[in-house]
Amino acid sequence: MLAVLLLVLVAALGAHAEPPSSTLPGRKPDSREPWGAFLGRAAHKAIGIEYRVQHPARVVFLNTANLSRIVKEGKLGDPGRLSELVRLLRPDITDTSARVLFEVKPDDEESRGEAREQAGRYLTALNQAVDPDKKLVGGTGFEGSLFLEFENGGALWQLSWRTPEPGVTLYRWSYRRKKPHATWKERAAQKEEALPREEIEQQGELASRPSGLPMKGMNAPRASKARSTCPRTAIERVGGVCCARIVRRS
Repeated sequence: MLAVLLLVLVAALGAHAEPPSSTLPGRKPDSREPWGAFLGRAAHKAIGIEYRVQHPARVVFLNTANLSRIVKEGKLGDPGRLSELVRLLRPDITDTSARVLFEVKPDDEESRGEAREQAGRYLTALNQAVDPDKKLVGGTGFEGSLFLEFENGGALWQLSWRTPEPGVTLYRWSYRRKKPHATWKERAAQKEEALPREEIEQQGELASRPSGLPMKGMNAPRASKARSTCPRTAIERVGGVCCARIVRRS
C-alpha cells in the first residue's frame, strides 16, 4: 500500500525562524485514485499556491471558484449576464486584479490545445459579463519550479511549469534517483530524469521506497522536503488526510 504523500514546498531565499505557511493535502494510504490524477491535482494546487505567493497583494481565484463567484467577488461586473451553461465553469487561475487568466495542463501538444481552447472559452464567457473597462486576457510570463519529496520515497521530484502562450500554463514532472546520505544541494544537482505522462503510474511507485536521512542545505530557489520524521508542528490532520506545512522563507 502506498504511503501518504506529504509535500512541503520551500522557497529557500533566507532563514527567518517563523516563515509564513499553508497546507497542501496528501494522498490517503487507502486511496484508489490513479497516480496520474493525484499528481495532476497536486500540480494544480502547488502552481496555484505559487501564483498567489508571487502576487500576494492581488485578488486571485483558483479552480475552486466558478465564473459566477469570480465576477461577483472580483467586482468585475454582473454575474447575471453569465448563461446557465457557463456560470459554473472553474478556470485554474484567475487574477481579477491584473485581469488575467491561466489554464494549467500537462506539457504536451494535446494538452496544450485543450488549455488554449478552455482558456478561450472562459475568457469569452467572462468578458460577456464584465464591465467594458474590465475585460480579461490570457496571462503571460508565469513560470517556475518546485522540488518535492514523497514520504517514505526515494526519489527527489521536481514540478516545473511555463506559460508559452497567453493563458496556457504547462507543467511537467521529473525526478532524481535516490542518493543515500546526500545533501539536498547534491541531490538537486543530480541528473534530471523526465517523467513522461504515460509513465506516471509506474513511477508513482517510487513513493513506496524507504526514504533516507532528512535533506540538508537550503540554497536553491525552490525546494521541498517531507517525510514521516517531520516535526509534529509541521503536520496537521484534516478530515483524515495527512497534510504537511508548506513553508516559505524570504
